[in-house]
Amino acid sequence: MTPIKGVVVGHAGLAAALIAAVEQISGSDSGLVAISNADCDRGTLEERIVGAATPGPSLVFIDMPSGSCHFAAMRRIQSMPDVRVVTGVNLAMLLEFVFHRTDPVDEVATHIADVGARAVVAR
Repeated sequence: MTPIKGVVVGHAGLAAALIAAVEQISGSDSGLVAISNADCDRGTLEERIVGAATPGPSLVFIDMPSGSCHFAAMRRIQSMPDVRVVTGVNLAMLLEFVFHRTDPVDEVATHIADVGARAVVAR
């Protein structure tokens, strides 16, 4: 099975910083690409995201729901059958992604979202 590509989209340098941390912790090529919304309009951001996610299968990780990065991703990706979007990206879900890149994209998206949610704890 073709490994899933991961596209991390975030404000400023967040995506690149998360990927750097994942690669340092995992000690391997993560299969992740960083996309920033810095210095671009929505159309340019959409092109960056689609360019990184195609051809699929791909998971697009967005820093937060309802932000500019989320709106840019969702506008075009909804019509792409082998691309999924997961919002609220965190380090735990990206690390899990590295080790499940050869599983089916729908299964990985569901699993990653669960891992990411469980990583958020208030005490």
